[in-house]
Amino acid sequence: MIKINRALISVSDKQGIVEFARGLADLKVEILSTGGTAKLLKENGVPVKLVSEYTKFPEMLNGRVKTLHPKVHGGILAIRDSERHMTQLKEHGITPIDMVIVNLYPFEATIKKKDVSIDEAIENIDIGGPTMIRSAAKNHNGVAVVVNPERYDDILQELKTNGGGISSDFSSKLALEAFEHTAKYDSVISDFLHKKFTPSKPFPDVIGLGYEKALDLRYGENPHQQAAFYMNTRFSGVCVGNAIKLHGKDLSFNNIIDLDSALDIVMDFDRPTASVIKHTNPCGVASADTISEAYSIGEAADSLSAFGSVVGLNRDCDLATAEEIKKHFVEAVIAPEFDKDALDLLSKKKSIRLLKTGVPIKRESPVEHKMMKVKGGLLIQTGDFPEINPRSLKVVTDKKPTEAELKTMVFACKVLKHVKSNSILLAQGEQTVGIGAGQMSRVDASMIAARKAGEKAKGSVMASDAFFPFRDGVDAAAKFGVAAIIQPGGSVRDDEVIAAANEHGMSMVFSGIRLFKH
Repeated sequence: MIKINRALISVSDKQGIVEFARGLADLKVEILSTGGTAKLLKENGVPVKLVSEYTKFPEMLNGRVKTLHPKVHGGILAIRDSERHMTQLKEHGITPIDMVIVNLYPFEATIKKKDVSIDEAIENIDIGGPTMIRSAAKNHNGVAVVVNPERYDDILQELKTNGGGISSDFSSKLALEAFEHTAKYDSVISDFLHKKFTPSKPFPDVIGLGYEKALDLRYGENPHQQAAFYMNTRFSGVCVGNAIKLHGKDLSFNNIIDLDSALDIVMDFDRPTASVIKHTNPCGVASADTISEAYSIGEAADSLSAFGSVVGLNRDCDLATAEEIKKHFVEAVIAPEFDKDALDLLSKKKSIRLLKTGVPIKRESPVEHKMMKVKGGLLIQTGDFPEINPRSLKVVTDKKPTEAELKTMVFACKVLKHVKSNSILLAQGEQTVGIGAGQMSRVDASMIAARKAGEKAKGSVMASDAFFPFRDGVDAAAKFGVAAIIQPGGSVRDDEVIAAANEHGMSMVFSGIRLFKH
């Protein structure tokens, strides 16, 4: 048990600090404090002693030096059951400090401000705060460290229950929270400075993720797996984590992944567009004049697979769209907003999750890096793809694609980059009609896409995420009635593949852009 006789308080976030300090004073805890915190406590009648009075050394350098003093850190770091340590404290007139209540300069909030200067950011890098936190956390067997204002009530209750003491178990948990706090703080600083000092270098030598747990999930991909969702608190753009859940059951591990996929697709389109997702892959995607029409077409592209789907809309969900969604079993919908009558209608389904982003859904720049965890490591890559310009496509067959086919090719590629490889996509106009996803063989992917498309395969545009290694994929496309093909090109057998397209009277273009998604 750690008996709390003396506490040092120096906080940037002053939420609840007056009430907490008053509670400590009522428990006969002596309070040391600095600058603005001490002023606030005095103004509210809380007895407090300035750190500068205790150390006999003034705050200096515009507040850069306040607590960096042996009388502070000696009082925190001394091991309480070490006779040598306690003797040295007495020799130097140092009083033990039993609790450290510190939170840090608002660096993260500062760099979120528009056009923040590097000088302003650097002035908000805390030095004394992290030093005190780490000192107290290191010596948690004798010192309690508090970095989270939400802990104040729990700590006062702990003190009252234990006659002014903190249990070792509780102190250990506070220390862990403190080290997590400073680790995140340092990662935010290093990430910001990396972007400022080495903008031409996309990946730092050391990466600190600095993610915070947003919620525990019921389970992971399967019921026997535990799971949690972590958020990058520095990301203020459109994402599932920043969306507001308006209705429905708690989000599951799989819901979050599928909602992210649904959102990622519709971000790429300016026209009203709907994506219908199942197991991270689109069952159907369509753009139309209205969002209700887009959803209806997208769902119909593969209604069998769309059972239990997740839906992304890049326009507000209106009543007409809600009426279409209500006809089907849909797990979740994410949209910029839901009209009141649409929300009322869909809310009659108890289990459906409804999320609003609150802002327009569109692709932001710069695009976030993509990350993938592997055993013992982390893969990171840039997340952007070059735009496919119909005028820059290389026509390689005798027959040229029509303007309508070129437009469909661009649409198809925008969707295809979100489909697990190997993948083949068939499209008519601005809608998918068949998608073959995640196959080991490109021919198998073609056959699956054609089977899903049925009669709609005739006259369609085929998009392939990588080159055709053999002509068999083109021969299969011809059997299905495909009229035009877009693919990256680059195979050693490109000539054979082009010859096959010419034999079948098809048009083919090379984009030069591979669209793998693993």
